[in-house]
Amino acid sequence: MAPTSNAALLLHGQPGNAQDWDAVRAAIDGRVPTLAIDRPGWDGRSTPTDLAGNARAAVSVLDDAGIERATLVGHSLGGAVAAWLAAEYPERVGALVLAAPSASCQSLNRLDDLLATPFLGSALATGAFIGLGLTLKLRAARHRISSGFGLPEDYLLSYSRTLLNPLVWHSFAVEQRTLTRELPELELRLESISAATMIVTGTADRIVSPASARALAARIPGADLVQLRRASHLLLQERPVELAELIVAAASGAATAAVAAPQDSLGSG
Repeated sequence: MAPTSNAALLLHGQPGNAQDWDAVRAAIDGRVPTLAIDRPGWDGRSTPTDLAGNARAAVSVLDDAGIERATLVGHSLGGAVAAWLAAEYPERVGALVLAAPSASCQSLNRLDDLLATPFLGSALATGAFIGLGLTLKLRAARHRISSGFGLPEDYLLSYSRTLLNPLVWHSFAVEQRTLTRELPELELRLESISAATMIVTGTADRIVSPASARALAARIPGADLVQLRRASHLLLQERPVELAELIVAAASGAATAAVAAPQDSLGSG
């Protein structure tokens, strides 16, 4: 494959997998090459890891695909991974799109701290996943949730299977502890991010607050903040078309910058 520099690598949050991006990829409709991956611990085979391990795994995917520089798109915890990668491997990142990102200490709340507690946090998360997973298996419940929140019923059914997977419970517990342990270090790296950055937040997000997104935008040099009115944390499912347009714009800008830059400044990683 010939090396490319305008592809978008899509990093999901937690709990989640590569299929979370299906609606966004459909809306992009080939205008930008996209690659959605299961992060470590979410493919049913690998072991969950820290932010640095996630970044290394993502770089390995880029290497295998022959992608020199990519537009990195991360949702929720995937946003923390994308930001870490942009700071650690700046030559591999053409642009950065962080959607409802949990990428700073301000994005955490008391529930995050509780869920990161050994034993108790794991038990609470597992119980919640089982309860919601069983609820989503009911057609009537899926219909009500779909009607109330605008989420596709087929996505809700797939999500129920995700929530009822014991491997998911383990990966969530590991990553929740990773968040509380490593976000202070990530914060120290934010000002070193050189890629053009766009932060997207929903004004109705109750998981990662819009205030934390605004604070994050202030920490990353030159970052733009886009606020989607009345959108919640589930931007990928609620507002896939708008998010797709933002990704295409970011990738197009990165490609233009790459063409204009001296060849020896691009780097091969």
